[in-house]
Amino acid sequence: MATHENAIVALVAQSALSASKPHFTAPRMAEPIDTRTRAEARAPKTTGTAVSASAAANGAERRALPVWHYLAAAGLGALNTLSFAPTPHGGWLAIAIFALFYFWLTCTTGWKSALFTGWAFGFGNFVSGVWWLYVSMHFYGGMPAVLAGAALVLFSLYLGMYPALAALVWSFCAGHAKNGRSGDLPFSPTWHGAFAFASAWALGEWARGYVFTGFPWLSSGYAQVGGPLAGFAPVVGVYGVGWVLALVAALIVQACLRARDLKRRRGAQASAAVATPALIAVAVIAAGLLLSLVSWTQPSGTPLTVRLLQGNIKQEMKFSESGMIDALAEFQKLITEKPADLVVTPETAVPVLVQEIPEKFGRDIRAFADGTGTAILFGAVGGTITPDGRVIDYTNSLFGITPGQNGLYRYDKHHLVPFGEFVPWGFRWFVNLMNIPLGDFARGAPVQPPFLVHNQPVAVDICYEDIFGEEIARTVRENPVSPGVLINSTNLAWFGDTIALDQHLQIARMRSLETGRPMLRATNTGATAAIDARGRVIARLPTFTAGSLDVKVEGTSGFTPYVTSGNNTVIAVSLLSLAFGFAFGPAFKGRTERRQASTK
Repeated sequence: MATHENAIVALVAQSALSASKPHFTAPRMAEPIDTRTRAEARAPKTTGTAVSASAAANGAERRALPVWHYLAAAGLGALNTLSFAPTPHGGWLAIAIFALFYFWLTCTTGWKSALFTGWAFGFGNFVSGVWWLYVSMHFYGGMPAVLAGAALVLFSLYLGMYPALAALVWSFCAGHAKNGRSGDLPFSPTWHGAFAFASAWALGEWARGYVFTGFPWLSSGYAQVGGPLAGFAPVVGVYGVGWVLALVAALIVQACLRARDLKRRRGAQASAAVATPALIAVAVIAAGLLLSLVSWTQPSGTPLTVRLLQGNIKQEMKFSESGMIDALAEFQKLITEKPADLVVTPETAVPVLVQEIPEKFGRDIRAFADGTGTAILFGAVGGTITPDGRVIDYTNSLFGITPGQNGLYRYDKHHLVPFGEFVPWGFRWFVNLMNIPLGDFARGAPVQPPFLVHNQPVAVDICYEDIFGEEIARTVRENPVSPGVLINSTNLAWFGDTIALDQHLQIARMRSLETGRPMLRATNTGATAAIDARGRVIARLPTFTAGSLDVKVEGTSGFTPYVTSGNNTVIAVSLLSLAFGFAFGPAFKGRTERRQASTK
């Protein structure tokens, strides 16, 4: 029921960054096949022993980058938050920011500086992008402000590990970290470097969405919803869009640095070295724009009239006795206000155990459904009552009433929120610091049958389940009756009037792009909205108002490439690209040169 992502991993990173000169050498373009330092290029050939000594000397002379380099990376990460909703045209801004970030990585001088540059960027991005977790922990969870702030910082440090690991992997596959040739020569912006950056970044984001139940919020591909690379979403999903974004950014940097190098080198070869990556970057962006015009799915079935309800029940009152009474009265009025093919309430709109719903409420909405032909989906707490009267296996559920039929449809939330719906091992003390009314819930099955509305299959999910694109694609792909409409029922009142509301709407739009299906959202405070199969918001209620959004939606059929293959495509491409970069990049060339020198 609690929809706040108060995940916190106790991670303390200590790094000794020794101060050096307040400047660093800007990256110089080397020949694509030459990774030697300037000193090595001038030095005569030596024996294997001498080469080893030279490499050791280079390692000893490795400079530590100044602290402001990492502060600038953190600032760049914070700036990246602006590329997400509610910023308009954030997709173009994301390309510029990632180009600057990649350039900043090329200025590093070893794997350690690359790792901490990525970590600083990630920390800046997450501490500014998910600060609304502080609102849920402090204002609604009752955690002291100092502890809530510390939890946010530690969680952001943990999330920053994934960009850090991506930068580390990139440095070993594309830089001088493996062969020890750092010195004053930064990483070179090469072809294998661009593909290694894209692949390491995509794998890092995928891992963040999987480890410890996953938290893929602010995945870089979301910034492209409505942006130039959105057309890749139905093909490779949000992580694939992030891969394309990182590749385009790296190619832009490669072209710019080679253009600077033209001042020292002339000729057709030098001009091609600039034009080729620039043209490929432009071609990839153009492909994204053209792919947005492709229809991967087809309209199917009779359009449905749907009413999406927004109760605007204050979170601090929702689970008090008076608040429950008010919520039941408000949603009974909203549900029975007027008929439609389908009426959808927010998550736990009925904040009681389904067996304990007041008789009058249940009787009135059942009579409304049967009398008007209106199907109703309402959120409530599920549970099993044992013979001795105990309630076990609580669930966060949606229940469906079908006109003229007895019984209830039931969907139980599968992907539960840590610290809101279950307590991770060893963190009971953390939950005890907050005033959260519910603890451990039972999980529903990964794939559950859709709700039929006039024979139209509708797939539902609850809360932040829609941030896991692979799970939504699996529901569409593996259901015996593939749903043509997606519905998300959630309660974002935990986060107040913050950017979380617009960010979640942006995530829902990505799910529509990936699956080629319309998405309908019923929320407590916002953003209640209808999204078409191309990811466009066609209607939306103002936030923090009570009312209903009346829309007409047409389901779709057919599978997009992403629904068919899920994340397998981007994972396979990324692993192959990194393996190639590790085997045949500068590290491979360095080993080959040392072996050749040792035989002379």
